[in-house]
Amino acid sequence: MSILEYNGAAILAMTGKNCVGICSDSRLGNQAQTVATDFEKIFKMGDKLMVGLPGLATDVITMKELLTFRLNLYRLREEREIKPETFSALMSHILYQKRFGPYFVEPIVAGLKEDNTPFISAFDLIGAPVVTDDFVVGGTCTNNLYGMCESFYRPDMDKDELFETMAQCLLTSVDRDALSGWGGVVHIITPEGIMSKTLKGRQD
Repeated sequence: MSILEYNGAAILAMTGKNCVGICSDSRLGNQAQTVATDFEKIFKMGDKLMVGLPGLATDVITMKELLTFRLNLYRLREEREIKPETFSALMSHILYQKRFGPYFVEPIVAGLKEDNTPFISAFDLIGAPVVTDDFVVGGTCTNNLYGMCESFYRPDMDKDELFETMAQCLLTSVDRDALSGWGGVVHIITPEGIMSKTLKGRQD
């Protein structure tokens, strides 16, 4: 088993029309044993920016604290909020810095640019980025998520369609993965703010 699969995770980001969504499951596991069912894996980094951190739970917490520290420094120096593209570059830099003893996380960034067009990107554990305009997935059930997203994704969905699509993709995918599940949470980022909803899933 890969160390990235030790705690289990399923994270998905998807674009819509002037909105972007990111969702994750709620399970924290010790391999096949469930430890908690309310583990947070998605963190708010700005008014229109969130990051999902699938991977080893201890490194998820460490990376969240490090990103908060670096963002506070950025706000002090620049006196403005960070753009998603800039945050993506910062994430890549932080991960590559530790390439010889990496953080065991594969982050997913989702946000809205200044013109409210969606931005999503994903990274491997040494910071190699991929930027796309439809969807990115991460965690232990990426194969299932890819299949569901390729079936359900449509361009230019509004925020309600985007929520429904992401919820169905996540819940269906984690049903076939023993290391993730126990419900989830979906965040939809719009120009007006972030809408968050929790999902109830199979409890087994």
